[in-house]
Amino acid sequence: MPYFDAASAAPLHPVARQALLASLDEGWADPARLYREGRRARLLLDAAREAAAEAVGCRPDELVFTPSGTRAVHAGISGALAGRRRVGNRLVVSAVEHSSVLHAGETHAAAGGTVTEVPVDRSGAVDAEAFAAALAPGAALACLQSANHEVGTEQPVAEVAEACRAADVPLLVDAAQSLGWGPVDGGWSLLAASAHKWGGPAGVGLLAVRKGVRFAPQGPSDERESGRAPGFENLPAIVAAAASLRAVRAEAAAEGARLRALVDRIRTRVPQSVPDVEVVGDAVRRLPHLVTFSCLYVDGETLLSELDREGFSVSSGSSCTSSTLTPSHVLRAMGVLSEGNVRVSLPVGTSEEDVDRFLAVLPGVVAGVRERLGAPASAPSTPTPSDSLVVDSLGKRCPIPVIELAKVIGDVPVGGTVTVLSDDAAARLDIPAWCEMRGQEYVGESPGVGGGTAYVVRRVS
Repeated sequence: MPYFDAASAAPLHPVARQALLASLDEGWADPARLYREGRRARLLLDAAREAAAEAVGCRPDELVFTPSGTRAVHAGISGALAGRRRVGNRLVVSAVEHSSVLHAGETHAAAGGTVTEVPVDRSGAVDAEAFAAALAPGAALACLQSANHEVGTEQPVAEVAEACRAADVPLLVDAAQSLGWGPVDGGWSLLAASAHKWGGPAGVGLLAVRKGVRFAPQGPSDERESGRAPGFENLPAIVAAAASLRAVRAEAAAEGARLRALVDRIRTRVPQSVPDVEVVGDAVRRLPHLVTFSCLYVDGETLLSELDREGFSVSSGSSCTSSTLTPSHVLRAMGVLSEGNVRVSLPVGTSEEDVDRFLAVLPGVVAGVRERLGAPASAPSTPTPSDSLVVDSLGKRCPIPVIELAKVIGDVPVGGTVTVLSDDAAARLDIPAWCEMRGQEYVGESPGVGGGTAYVVRRVS
């Protein structure tokens, strides 16, 4: 069964498995002790730290291991903010940061701090100049991912790092998705990553803090990991994480080129074989193994279930696949279609045959979901005399409001309007996206008389 969700968790790399099993025998003792078993454990820990630091591009004494990538992000943000509290209390982040960054921002705001979100364009990238403008006096810390977890777009880290240096604001980079493919360029101050993203075991993160960065670890601490990650180290997992990082880096150039070609095939063939699809994310500045696309008139949860039935494991940012019934914050910030969203992230070793079979299966799966939902399959009908229509979609979830809009847009003359009443948060994103895909005019929104929101669309063609 092809597994196409490496961006969530990559399969355990064979080198990680070998290192894990070997270190279970050799690295079980306390590395803080001076007897023989403790010294052996300390040697393993030091070697792992040196290997990880080399991959990151920092000094070994600047890097600590944490229980997860999320914990690395939280510790990095809280420690950097506390270390610079005399400078200010404002945190600057991009609108598409990982939820771990945004949750840390919420905690900071609840404690009296402020958070500035820098918007992104439709590809998911921040503008370096706009980010620099947000670094006004009072900014204590900036956060920018190296590449987006959902759409793969690479961020202008080097340019933003230079702006942060000029403004004397440290930059924390979330490198979880990109570190396995190469080091992060630019003069970053802090960096966080997670081993399960590159084929290491789950439960290991890393946090690098450059010398000279003001940093005050928060919460109870002990003598381990420079006081930044208290508790007994999971040494076998740490050794496996460092070994696998070194291994994937050795394969990165060749495997990255091979997977990029497969992703290019998906980016080209999906819009050709499946009508009404929007491929999202930057086509050039992106991770080599990841592609995301959204299918109009499709229920994301059903689509994922059908693909799973066909033997493909993929993920989605659609609101209909989440318990909150709201679209992914990344897709929302980009302003792109969210319904029927599919993220394909290929693990190391993915075969051409698996990708070709996915491309062969996808059109039929999407068509079947659309048919069950009653999506329009023909040109608009003959206009009626009415210049405006109201579609009541209250209580209906994605993609039904958009489907109902598409069915009636041809019932008004050119220049006429259709008002869609909806209480689904996804409609705020998907109706404007539909208008752009269909060449119609999105007029705007207003509170609905009977509840929800009224979205007005003018027929242009």
